[in-house]
Amino acid sequence: MAIDAIIPFKPKNPKTRLSCVMEQAEREAFARAMLSDVLGAVRAAGCAPTLISTSPFEHPDARVVEDPAGLDDSLNRVLAHAQGPVLIIMADLPLATPEAVRRMIETDAQMAIAPGLGGGTNAIFVKEPSRYHVNYYGASFCKHMAIAAEAGLSCEVTDSFRLHTDVDEKEDLVEVLIHGRESAACRCLESLGFALSIEHGRVGVERRAHKETL
Repeated sequence: MAIDAIIPFKPKNPKTRLSCVMEQAEREAFARAMLSDVLGAVRAAGCAPTLISTSPFEHPDARVVEDPAGLDDSLNRVLAHAQGPVLIIMADLPLATPEAVRRMIETDAQMAIAPGLGGGTNAIFVKEPSRYHVNYYGASFCKHMAIAAEAGLSCEVTDSFRLHTDVDEKEDLVEVLIHGRESAACRCLESLGFALSIEHGRVGVERRAHKETL
């Protein structure tokens, strides 16, 4: 049986910290592109994806459940009622690969956590979801490790660049342009005119004046 992969997704006005370089419609297109990359990775790893969407949304490659509640409330309801192992994975991981996802779901521990940048949590796999709950925002990785310990669950920390790299800031786009050449997210960025730039020996991104219509 395929493992349920739960992917929270915000289709309207996502990634507001990218507002300095993208308009709302562009951010929405970029979020959908990153979601496509994550869906491709989890499906190829043998998981059955379900999107938890904050507003009405449809996707041809995943079941969609609309839930406008907060992230923690939505996910904890899923965990409480799950009938088997669950993978929770964020929608802004454009470098995710099937191999990285398989590494998590094939853990010998009772659960696995993939940390994100700045103390966040990018993915959680738990074999007995009713014994676990999530607490996102802030230093969520530390909180999630503590929750596992309190529940008596053995936990593997998945050290994976592919799952560690989430995209929130302009600076994060560098990783997509360098390491995600075959990704939908990279193609979206290039269509918007984004390219790598090097200034004073540091790699960043620049945006050309021309851009294609979304």
